[in-house]
Amino acid sequence: MAKTYNLPCNIACTLDLIGDRWTLLIIRELLVGKTKFNELRQSLTGIAPNLLSDRLQMLEREGLVVSELYSGHPPRYQYALTQKGRDLRHVLNAMAIWGNRYLQPKHYELIHSTCQHTVTITCYCEHCGQKTDDVSYVPVTARAEELL
Repeated sequence: MAKTYNLPCNIACTLDLIGDRWTLLIIRELLVGKTKFNELRQSLTGIAPNLLSDRLQMLEREGLVVSELYSGHPPRYQYALTQKGRDLRHVLNAMAIWGNRYLQPKHYELIHSTCQHTVTITCYCEHCGQKTDDVSYVPVTARAEELL
């Protein structure tokens, strides 16, 4: 069994799920349209086939990926992200923006497709309809009591 942080924290629990080596890169490849095992393996230079298979099976068990048999002899599957998996694009986008700001060399920029300029990450409050960077980590139990 994989080690877990075992902490009451959304970040720790998310890392328990997707923090293993290669997992986020597999999700990245699925986000950009790679769907077949061999496509994933070729684009992720250095990943062992058994490790790729293990990661895909774990992602499927956790509801982030679905597989579909596309060839019976030999059995071959194609993979797609579920909505839960596709929502991780925000995590990957934030990491790409951070890396582009602070790491060298730079490899990719995240750009707005319409105007071709770089973008940033902003939080949006659905309640008041405002964009904000003024956010706080608040325990869910404290927040629930506040709303009563």
